[in-house]
Amino acid sequence: MTTLAESSFSNWMTILRPKTLTASLVPFVAGTALAYANGASIHLSLLFFALLVAFFIQTGTNLINDSFDYKRGADNKKRLGPIRPVQLGLASAKHVYIAGIACFALALLFGIPLMMHGGFPIAIVLVLSVIAGYCYTGGTFSLAYVGLGDIFVLIFFGWVATAAAYWLQTGVIDTASLVLGTQIGLLCAALIAINNLRDIDTDRAAKKNTLAVRFGKTFARMEIGFLTYFPFLLSFYWLKNGYAYAALLPWLCFFLAVVLAKKVALEEPSRNYNQFLGLAALLHLSFGFLLTIGFLMK
Repeated sequence: MTTLAESSFSNWMTILRPKTLTASLVPFVAGTALAYANGASIHLSLLFFALLVAFFIQTGTNLINDSFDYKRGADNKKRLGPIRPVQLGLASAKHVYIAGIACFALALLFGIPLMMHGGFPIAIVLVLSVIAGYCYTGGTFSLAYVGLGDIFVLIFFGWVATAAAYWLQTGVIDTASLVLGTQIGLLCAALIAINNLRDIDTDRAAKKNTLAVRFGKTFARMEIGFLTYFPFLLSFYWLKNGYAYAALLPWLCFFLAVVLAKKVALEEPSRNYNQFLGLAALLHLSFGFLLTIGFLMK
């Protein structure tokens, strides 16, 4: 058993899951672009520190998740998803746990400039985000283990992150920022829903009561379809409120949503779902990128 410090660069990449970090990038970049579209003077330094905070909170959440899922038996040899570091013997559950706590501490450290600028509301948001990140699978009440993982992602990777980015640049939260957060959060939650459908059997055995485990495969497929398609329907809000480019450009990636929903509907959970997960991440990133371009073109 090696420690994290002794792991190679490739092992660190396995541990940190860089391909998933767009979930943190998209809401802050898109929220800042919306602020720009509404005439705010953009402070790039605030965006920079916000991205650092989001990176360390997400990474800390991932690491704590790896540690507790391994301890509770959700990550075992039967798991269909990507192999986790503790499974591979790259580090002990204890070392991964410590690394996760360190990431949360760094998030709070890099959040100091944001708290100084945004005041008490940003401080509350930052602390709650760290607590929620830990409680996603850690602690006695684990959000993912009681079926609240999807809601957690919608709230913190959708509404909270997007509204925080907008607040930092404008000092307000309005309907537009919440609609944007809903679109981004739903697409991000689709990743969790696909992950949960793929792991439905091993999660059930580990008593990880995700929505897929609680309500079955048909429900999970319907949920994924909703999470994938509804953000496009919300684009009509932007059209109605004078953001024509933001309303229309995301439709350029609609074909990704169609392909994803069709694949999930037709195929039983298997290792192929890891490819679907990558497709969902690409959809989330493409949608957010096109929205951002749309706001910048306003």
